[in-house]
Amino acid sequence: MSERRNYTASTSKKAGKDIIQGRFFSLDFFKRNAVYIIALVIMALAYIANKFVCQSSMEEVMSLKTELANAQTDLVNSSAQYNSMIRESEMTKLMREKRLGLTAPNDPPYVISSK
Repeated sequence: MSERRNYTASTSKKAGKDIIQGRFFSLDFFKRNAVYIIALVIMALAYIANKFVCQSSMEEVMSLKTELANAQTDLVNSSAQYNSMIRESEMTKLMREKRLGLTAPNDPPYVISSK
């Protein structure tokens, strides 16, 4: 039983010494585990690439959302301006039909204040 203890103790000391001296990752280790190492590297690269694609897509989505909000604001402004012009032209047409002698003023209205 004492031989068994000496064997495990010497084995663990040898493994620790091999790790410290750099012999644990020898060329033989890489040859035996080449498939696993390549698979691990490919998975790591795929993870990094996927994360980059996701971040790029999220930035594009945010940019497109901002652009959409701006386009919707422009649409509402254009619609309001168009409706205002239609009302004005309808009022002008109605004034001509009724022959009221009224015209649309060139100057905007102003407030008369009393002191």
